Formats: sequence, C-alpha cells, structure tokens
Amino acid sequence: MVDIGVMMFPTDKAIGPIELAKEAEARGFESLWFPEHSHIPTSRVTPWGGREGAPPLPEEYWRTHDQFVALGAAAAVTSTIKLGTGITLVAQRDPIWLAKEVATVDALSNGRMLLGIGYGWNREELADHGVRYTQRRAVVRESVLAMKELWTKDEAEFHGEFVNFEKSWQWPKPVQSPHPPVILGGAAGPRTIADIVEFCDGFMPTSGRYDFAGQIVQIRQAAEEAGRDPNSISFGQFGTPAKPEIVDSLVEAGCTRIVLGLPPAPADKVLPLLDSYAAFAGGYAS
Repeated sequence: MVDIGVMMFPTDKAIGPIELAKEAEARGFESLWFPEHSHIPTSRVTPWGGREGAPPLPEEYWRTHDQFVALGAAAAVTSTIKLGTGITLVAQRDPIWLAKEVATVDALSNGRMLLGIGYGWNREELADHGVRYTQRRAVVRESVLAMKELWTKDEAEFHGEFVNFEKSWQWPKPVQSPHPPVILGGAAGPRTIADIVEFCDGFMPTSGRYDFAGQIVQIRQAAEEAGRDPNSISFGQFGTPAKPEIVDSLVEAGCTRIVLGLPPAPADKVLPLLDSYAAFAGGYAS
C-alpha cells in the first residue's frame, strides 16, 4: 500500500493554492505539499541545492507564497486531503511562532497537517536570518524539540544553546496527538540519521539524489540500536517520476508515500498533468 500526493511551488505565476487544493482533493490525492524559501539573495553564491555545477536556480525559488498562509487557505476549502510542508526551513524561522503556525493549520484543518522539515542549503539565505551554515543542524534540532514542548504541554519551557524560553502558555494545541508528524528531508548521513531517530516521525528525501533503499535499511538499524521501534518511522519520497517500475521498487523497499511533482505553472498546464497523475495513482488504490 502506498499513498500518493502531489507537490508544487505555489507562486504568483502559478495556479493558486486554493484552486490546486480543491482540484487535488477532488482527484483523490492523499496529500498536497508546498516548499518554501523566504527570499533568495541575488548574489547567488551557493549553487542550487549546494551542488557544484548545478543549473541556474529557477525563479519559483524566490516567488513562493508563504507556506502556512497558503496551507491555511487550502485547509479552508478542503476536508480530507493532508496538507504538508515540503519542506519548512526550520533554522530560518522563530520556533515559537513556527509552533503556533503548525498547530493552527492542524487545528483549522481538523488534524491534516504534515510538517516536512529540512536543514537548508542556501548559505546566503541562512545568513540573512542570522544563522551560521555550520550551526543550522543544531538549530533545527533544538527548534523541533522546543516545538514539541509547546505542542504537548500546558506550561512549556525550553533551555538550549539556540532556543530559550521560560514557562509559557501557547494555544491552539494540534489536533493530532501528540503533534503533527515531523518528517525530515535531505541526505541521510550519520548526523541526519541520528536526528531522524531522535526527534522525527519520518524521512522523505528527493528522488534521484540518494540510495533511498539503502538509507531505509540504515535508519531502521539505527532505530533498533537506539531502542526505538523501526516501524514508528515512515518513509516517503518527493518528486518521484510517475513510472510503475520506480514506484514499485520504492514500495518494495519500504516506502509508503510517493509525492509527484507539479510545475509552478498556470491551471491550463497543471490540471491536465494532475489528471494523468490521478490515473497513475488509480493503479495503486487499495
């Protein structure tokens, strides 16, 4: 069994997030995911994805709507489709505000929020938020741990190197218990695997960049060694090609969610592709 969702950069040039959410739900997709970037410094020092020799960065990276505003709008016009961030750049966001945004979308959608998170690759973007690239992983870890305190306790407090707050009240609380799933993206090296096992509910890398099947095995082994049930960690993939041979191999490896990519384009280009994806997903319906 595999769930199939869709993702798109929601920009000012593309089909609106409200229309896309309604159309995706009408076609039976399990989830809808929106990426984010707060801004892209025009210096463009860091190559796309941090990979030397990468192509020029597409303009959708600096034209995205705010994730949580877009997801809140999507929640208002849908009732069943899950709403995900694919991904949230946690190190660039204030964790107290982020906790409230996540909980608010979860509450307003009656428990349909999925929090996909990442460390961030753009050094200049991170720097403008006051975050050193070499510290971003530690900032993400503390931010997530702090948010969990806010989501699950009536009086929450947290004291770390990067995140600190005294006993505090914060509502709304998420509808999902204990909180919306926290799903990490990226390459699963040793430090990432340790983070997944410690504070995440799932792992979702981008298609074509990593040995996903091998990473699933490594993460399961690490969970067992840490005394955590490996089955408590879900596995999915962003941007998977809509090809049965690829999806079948991922399902066999233990992947339970596939997210197909949509171009940030107007409705006349997106909706026909959404139709073809729906036909493809129908072959995996239970």
